[in-house]
Amino acid sequence: MLYSLGSALLATEHVELPMPPLVYGLVVMGILLLLLLVTVSFANVRNRHEATEEHVDPHKQHANNHDHGEANRH
Repeated sequence: MLYSLGSALLATEHVELPMPPLVYGLVVMGILLLLLLVTVSFANVRNRHEATEEHVDPHKQHANNHDHGEANRH
């Protein structure tokens, strides 16, 4: 089985890459740098606007904040 696999691999035709491997690395590096620049360009967006007070609803509570009188039943 290994012999037939080895002979099949040797019989396959060698396919050339359309670009040298270094060019693939440079393209990927360029794409990542572009994504980095886009990310950095949005880093200061929240500081462009004045800070406003956030509306806090006093009646909105998380489910674990309600004891429903269970704490007094001992």
